[in-house]
Amino acid sequence: MSKRMDTGNAACALAVKAANVDFIAAYPITPQTTISEKLADYAAAGELSGVYLPVESEHSVMSAVAAASAAGSRTFTATSSQGLLYMHEILHFAAGGRLPVVMVNVNRAVCAPWCLYADHQDSVSQRDTGWLQFHCASHQEIYDTVFLAYKVAEKVRIPAMINYDGFLLSHSMLPFDTLDQETINRFLPPYRPDWKLHPQWGGTFGNVAAAAEYSAYRNTLAEDTLKAADVIEEEARAYKDLTGRWHGGMIDVQGPQDSDVFLMSMGSMSAEMSLVAEALQAQGIKAANLKVRVYRPFPGAALRQALPQNAKLLVFDRNLAYGHEGGALLMEARSVFYDSGKAVKIAGASVGIGGVDLPAAMLTEKALALLEGLK
Repeated sequence: MSKRMDTGNAACALAVKAANVDFIAAYPITPQTTISEKLADYAAAGELSGVYLPVESEHSVMSAVAAASAAGSRTFTATSSQGLLYMHEILHFAAGGRLPVVMVNVNRAVCAPWCLYADHQDSVSQRDTGWLQFHCASHQEIYDTVFLAYKVAEKVRIPAMINYDGFLLSHSMLPFDTLDQETINRFLPPYRPDWKLHPQWGGTFGNVAAAAEYSAYRNTLAEDTLKAADVIEEEARAYKDLTGRWHGGMIDVQGPQDSDVFLMSMGSMSAEMSLVAEALQAQGIKAANLKVRVYRPFPGAALRQALPQNAKLLVFDRNLAYGHEGGALLMEARSVFYDSGKAVKIAGASVGIGGVDLPAAMLTEKALALLEGLK
């Protein structure tokens, strides 16, 4: 184990190198580019265990890693914003094919107009592609989540997307601790798929299916995505037992478990929300920070368990759910608690769109205004 001071993208690339990935396909896009550059440097220096393939577009990136995954490889790629949108067609193919691809999406606003800075519209817009989605709030969480994502994806055979905020985490310099290779290998042994394409074995992949078979297959994917929540909790705790590091399972509640007010967000805003909770506590409001670590599957059961009767849930989205009040987290939180038997009051706001700064003082004012509205 050693301490590093580097960018979030560097933390990501270090973890990917240590994960013994067999195949990487890459195409640059701001603010993801330095991940691809770091991995290219490792490949040129002979420090990668697998193949690094530069291609001509994000559509080709996802096509390449999906094909390599179907052939039995542990695969990786990274993208942002419009690049993620360009992959959209093949994201469905990877999920429907039950291919445990791991991809990092460095969150960036989508056009139009063009914007280089962070919000979550890119990843939230891919909600129903069938991918697991993790969100990270720190460099340490980025590094650790790479190993967790591979472990979970390969166990449930569903692809996983790791998201973190562009520039705020991707390019900022913060300390994080790495792990020795022996510890990583204990948690994440080499990938040995139960099935793979092979020219000597025959078989087909992703072929045409009749309605009944197609429906059964897709419903199984939906059911297994929900079941992945238990696997994520189990493997996050196994990682904690092995390394001592804990970022939460599906969610992470930081503060009194019997709080009256819970501040719900995901990504780098979750780190700032710990200061907001402290500011509210200083005003006599019993508040806790509630970080959403996993957006897909949505942590409904964890939320219902975490919030006591008569709690107030303040939801802060960094996205807009067009055609619906507020953002996607607010919409899903209301769905979770509807007819749940818990009298939880919910209010929310969409903030930080297009990279608008989110200082703790501003978020505290917004929280107090939401609380006033709940009266």
